[in-house]
Amino acid sequence: MSRKRSIFEEVGEAARPDEAPQGGLIARGQGARRAIRLWLMSLFALVAAMIVVGGLTRLTGSGLSITEWAPVTGAIPPMSEADWQAEFERYRAIPQYELVNRGMSLEEFKVIYWWEWGHRQLGRLVGLVWAVGFFGFLIARKIPAGWTPRLLGLGALGGLQGAIGWWMVASGLEDGMIAVASYRLAVHLGLAFVILGLLAWYIMAMGRGAADLMQARRAREGRLVALSTGWMHFAFLQIVTGALVAGIEAGRAFPEWPLMAGQIIPPNAFDMEPLWRNLFENPGLTQFFHRTLGYLLVVFGLFVWWRARASAHAGTRTAFHLAGAALVAQLVLGIATVIHAAPWQLAIAHQGLAIVLFVLIIRARFVAQYPPAQRLRA
Repeated sequence: MSRKRSIFEEVGEAARPDEAPQGGLIARGQGARRAIRLWLMSLFALVAAMIVVGGLTRLTGSGLSITEWAPVTGAIPPMSEADWQAEFERYRAIPQYELVNRGMSLEEFKVIYWWEWGHRQLGRLVGLVWAVGFFGFLIARKIPAGWTPRLLGLGALGGLQGAIGWWMVASGLEDGMIAVASYRLAVHLGLAFVILGLLAWYIMAMGRGAADLMQARRAREGRLVALSTGWMHFAFLQIVTGALVAGIEAGRAFPEWPLMAGQIIPPNAFDMEPLWRNLFENPGLTQFFHRTLGYLLVVFGLFVWWRARASAHAGTRTAFHLAGAALVAQLVLGIATVIHAAPWQLAIAHQGLAIVLFVLIIRARFVAQYPPAQRLRA
């Protein structure tokens, strides 16, 4: 119960400690948002690096150099000459060595081994950083209300990604296979981008307080949210088809543009039986599908950007400007990659820019969902 005040008491007089204003319900349960955001940002950087290193591992043909899945003991590389010989012997027993790398020396094998080992080690580091952060914040009771299932879900997806990674590698160890199955590679890369997208969204949400987000949601630009949601899914589909192209090295099949072998639809596009195999395993049809989706993505993305220009929020317009610029840059880089028969430098740059584009689309969607407050004068 508050104390009675004298009519002569100064308005500016300090209140007693027991009269300090209490925070509202929204302000409670916010946890350590800043610390969690930094933790999520470190996970984001690691996952992005893992996608890039994974692309380099594929481009260097290193993905099958480690033929066993040992999540714990595999963290220790060969430590002696005998260990290296044993690892090399296991590699020499798979079809890729017999059909592609026969005669490879031990020193050459070490190069591809380190690429794959580094990729797996990054995965272990991601898992460790997640576990230390999540359980640390959980034990300290610093996770904001409602966020525990989301952060736990990130760890579950990371564990699933590790299992899918081995499922992918195992396909390349089967008889007659010299690389991993392209559709399994597409699933692996697709899940990596799902995790990356969730991290990006959570980082943006953690950057603003719950009360701020609740208030900003009242100014939600529903049409732009819907359009950017479609753009995000469209971009994701294009990324997955890019993995199909990469899985069979279809990007090197027709180094010309805009036609393919002088035709709109490449020759022998439907030669495989059954017909559905052509979409996954026919270099011509797979690249044609990726190109066509790319054109449609650019048209749709520019339409969304054009609609966003009418937004009343300067921050929203800027977010969509950045996403639109990245889209055009990705188109130009994709064409250059095809014309030059997908050298590894352009191929990995194309993959890296896909990360940037995907995140910028997600950011544009977030800003449309939660427009930042702006000054009345602006």
